[in-house]
Amino acid sequence: MAKQTPMKKVSLFFLLILPVAGFPQIAPTLKLWYNQPAGMVWENALPIGNGRLGAMVYGNVAQETIQLNEHTVWSGGPNRNDNPAALASLPEIRKLIFEGKQKEAEKLANQTIITKTSHGQMFQPVGSLHLSFEGHETFSNYYRELDIERALTRTSYDVGGVTYTRETLASFPDRVIAMRLTASQPGRLSFAAHYASPQRQKSIAVTPARDLILSGVTSDHESVKGMVEFMGITRIKLEGGSMTSSDTSLTVTGATSATLFISMATNFNNYQDVSADEEKRAADYLNNAFSKPYPEILSGHIAAYQHYFNRVKLDLGTTPAAALPTDKRLENFRNTNDPHLVALYFQYGRYLLICSSQPGGQPANLQGIWNSRINPPWDSKYTININAEMNYWPAEKTNLAELHEPLLKMVRELSLTGQETARVMYGARGWMAHHNTDIWRITGAVDGARWGVWLAGGAWLSQHLWEHYLYNGDQAFLASVYPVLKGAALFYADFLEEHPQYQWLVVNPGNSPENAPAAHDGSALDAGTTMDNQIVFDVFSTAIQASSILKRDAAFADTLKQLRSRLAPMHIGQHHQLQEWLDDVDDPNDHHRHISHLYGLFPSNQISAYATPALFAASRNTLLQRGDVSTGWSMGWKVNWWAKLQDGNHAFQLIQNQLTPLGVNPGGGGTYNNLFDAHPPFQIDGNFGCTSGIAEMLMQSSDGAMHLLPALPDVWPAGSVTGLRARGGFEILEMQWKDARLVKLVVKSTLGGNLRLRVPTEIQKNKGARLHVAAGKNPNLFYRMEEIPAPVISPKAKVELLELKKSHQYDLPTKKGRIYTLVGKG
Repeated sequence: MAKQTPMKKVSLFFLLILPVAGFPQIAPTLKLWYNQPAGMVWENALPIGNGRLGAMVYGNVAQETIQLNEHTVWSGGPNRNDNPAALASLPEIRKLIFEGKQKEAEKLANQTIITKTSHGQMFQPVGSLHLSFEGHETFSNYYRELDIERALTRTSYDVGGVTYTRETLASFPDRVIAMRLTASQPGRLSFAAHYASPQRQKSIAVTPARDLILSGVTSDHESVKGMVEFMGITRIKLEGGSMTSSDTSLTVTGATSATLFISMATNFNNYQDVSADEEKRAADYLNNAFSKPYPEILSGHIAAYQHYFNRVKLDLGTTPAAALPTDKRLENFRNTNDPHLVALYFQYGRYLLICSSQPGGQPANLQGIWNSRINPPWDSKYTININAEMNYWPAEKTNLAELHEPLLKMVRELSLTGQETARVMYGARGWMAHHNTDIWRITGAVDGARWGVWLAGGAWLSQHLWEHYLYNGDQAFLASVYPVLKGAALFYADFLEEHPQYQWLVVNPGNSPENAPAAHDGSALDAGTTMDNQIVFDVFSTAIQASSILKRDAAFADTLKQLRSRLAPMHIGQHHQLQEWLDDVDDPNDHHRHISHLYGLFPSNQISAYATPALFAASRNTLLQRGDVSTGWSMGWKVNWWAKLQDGNHAFQLIQNQLTPLGVNPGGGGTYNNLFDAHPPFQIDGNFGCTSGIAEMLMQSSDGAMHLLPALPDVWPAGSVTGLRARGGFEILEMQWKDARLVKLVVKSTLGGNLRLRVPTEIQKNKGARLHVAAGKNPNLFYRMEEIPAPVISPKAKVELLELKKSHQYDLPTKKGRIYTLVGKG
């Protein structure tokens, strides 16, 4: 098999990105590209998607594979998985935990709280479309790419003096996958197409009209009958040549070009209803798209995609390292200066969210919308003790707020299914969910007590509704989700229990997700874990604020204030750390991937550099003790934490660790050649987490102000960004920095109100007018900071407060719709 890098393309690319002294030059195009096919490795294939359909394009020459997903192809059907035995056992479980008998409590919880039915259903593949090109086993000038500025893949190679090109996209407006095949000489394109699928109940056929059909029903799983009926249709449009068919395949001979249209649909309407006609749906999408010429499909797709993607641009500079194929850049990243790879990875996270999460569709799951396995890791469902939330951290701040909608809709649906779980299992009002859910919106406890007896999944998810409001200020939206916020608070109002020793109100049983201290005999169950306390504090606080804004339920808000005042405060332990548990049992040699008690640092804002400096310093100690290298998604979270700690160099070190080929980090994760995050295996949350972290290094808006360049590493001395969004409806239209100094800032205010800026160097208005130095609390209510109770500090702790980098704070009154330009001073 002959392989040859397209040297002409590489040389031109190299010339375009040679660095010029001073400000960063225009970045090279945002492409993942390679000089070899994916082979048989799924993680080498390139992802495309439109929020409903997903595909992995391998770019293989003689035997091409396009692996196919549809967002509602899940095993099982409508079901519930509550364990009604929980309620009767709850007093005994609580008693055992308060007595320090966590292991006994865990054993009982496994019997009475963990579900005895479904532990969640599986996101499954439809199958794959295979294309066979006879005589293409030997080729030259091979090249493939994923262009994330246009959301399409391209493969090209030469055989027998003919250049063959393939272009593949998942059209946003037309709801189909389209693949354009061309030959540089007339009549030289010939291939055969057939389907394959790992689904057990399936049928593959060719219709008299020569449509290639793949239909079937998803799997039964854990006593739940498979009820999702799916259909995939491939239809080919030729330019020249002819087409013949067998019972299960199509063969094209002597064409100049061909366009393949792939449509997929299911009978899924919602988590309660699977009565739709999948055949009609798939045919309607296909017929609509097939009537259009490919250039029209392409232009409509690019326009729809760029409506989202083009909102944000990031330039961190370029170096000659960017001239190499993506897999080589990944291999070299730890040992070379390649800032453009960080910008590419940042934008790749945005690309993946656009492709896997569209309004009206399902939320991005553990693998986004891409999965080839009939039994995927962790069922590729929604793990809501971190992973599903992390998927959506970039949504608001990187200007993709509309793409938050699928998750927000799921939260609304869980607030309905979770009411029965709260009532049946815990005798409480309101709603709740444990640590996992799926397309059927289950809310029962799964897997085992160590993981499943965590009652805050719904509560954490509810905070995404509040975050969406903080960015857009839409009171109509807030009113529509207020019952969800209130219901999450109502559950805790009923469920909290007074700790017999400390008299604080605590969650019992609870846990600190997936971790267990040796002092508790390896049991994860406990009362009043730090993360539980922090989440309850947020749930009460957002319900109180929403009540005030909407002027309703004043008495309920007063009740929540009283309950909130009795919550356990955060603790600083004997190892100078933020305690994970109520008792000081943390092990400084524990390097567990979950550091859940730092929820209060990020994504919450309870731990502040300015308002809670002791907790801020203790959080840093905790991070140092846990270490850097971990699973891919954990390193993504750590980028955000180190950004919040205003340590840009350490945050960048985590980016280096994450952007490392799998197998290099001893005992940790990294990144696959197609830049998918490696837990391992693939989990998409690490991609989204790192994109969020890079944004947090450049701008934060959670600590009382819009903080610019809060964690700029030394390796990014100059750069620019456009399009980042901040709380209170502010959008950065342009931000430039040079020599780590802010040079220019252009901000649009979409809501009006005070803009408090925290910046590393002095700035002024565009024409030299001075800005007002900020004083007191920010009057903008979108930047309200709750007063955090003083921590309980161990007498053995030695907490050294951190010396923060100097910053300047200004207040700028703004009006709705106005644009403000500020420049560096001096």
